[in-house]
Amino acid sequence: MVRPRVHILGLGGTIAMAGAGERGVVPNLTAEDLLRAVPQLAEAADVTASSLRMVAGSHLTIEDLLALAQEAQRLLASGVDGVVVTQGTDTIEEVAFGLDLLVPGDAPLVVTGAMRNPRLPGADGPANLWGAVLVAASPQARGLGGLVVFNDEIHAARFVQKTHTQSPATFRSRQAGPIGWLAEGRVRVALRPPRRYCLQVPADAPPLQVGLVTLCLGDDGRLLRAAGDVGYAGLVLEALGGGHALPPLVPILASLVERMPVVMASRTGCGEVLTRTYGFPGSESDLIAHGLIPAGMLDGPKARLLLTLLLRAGIARDQIAAWYSQWLDG
Repeated sequence: MVRPRVHILGLGGTIAMAGAGERGVVPNLTAEDLLRAVPQLAEAADVTASSLRMVAGSHLTIEDLLALAQEAQRLLASGVDGVVVTQGTDTIEEVAFGLDLLVPGDAPLVVTGAMRNPRLPGADGPANLWGAVLVAASPQARGLGGLVVFNDEIHAARFVQKTHTQSPATFRSRQAGPIGWLAEGRVRVALRPPRRYCLQVPADAPPLQVGLVTLCLGDDGRLLRAAGDVGYAGLVLEALGGGHALPPLVPILASLVERMPVVMASRTGCGEVLTRTYGFPGSESDLIAHGLIPAGMLDGPKARLLLTLLLRAGIARDQIAAWYSQWLDG
């Protein structure tokens, strides 16, 4: 039998933090170091490794994501069967969703990391890396696109969220639950999400940026007004509840819509944005009537990432709404 080929791309993060800086650990272990630390990986696949970045997860940028997607595509074109990305957990959910959007094909794109650095008792990095490689090498994972493998669970990129600052069980898919798990070294996929939707961002795309603003009790709109004057190409609003805002904010939002696409997610981070339930001033139906685009089931960070990539890819404004409505379609 031909053994599957899996490549580990390292970006840094807690999983790669062994040395101490002035105030705590910092990333200094390469992807090759991580591979050598888990010799059992050779039992799962022919595994190779390289480091693309060596930074904390909070330091990653859209440009880093685009470079990662480009390198993943190069590796897959060279014959690799699956790619594992190791990185800091702060931005895992966005990177996994970005890979799901940017890298076409059936090969698994698995993102993992650690909550406990290698110097701590019970460090979870080796087990997470082992699970990620198993999934990346598994035929069951083909066609699933971007995945997060953490704590022996398999999560679809479109659903997964980081939900705790310290727990090794931080990654949850509150919308649908994990789509699979690992048991005794075997990959179990119980659910398969609806089809993926990919887009291509040209290498020379302008570095457009999208803002993210969360509403709160008694919000007076100052941040919204500022968002229109600092050069954003688009805005994502994390609205209250099912998609609501204070009435005085509606004219501000309507003015922003005239200047840029404004997408409306929910600050709850779970559930679909409503479209036709409430009719009071500032309700979801009122905001949609003023031109806001409902984000569907995507939370704020994912809605922002999608809008950023859509704008950089040159997607026409009248086509943007369709991209947010399709994630649960068959």
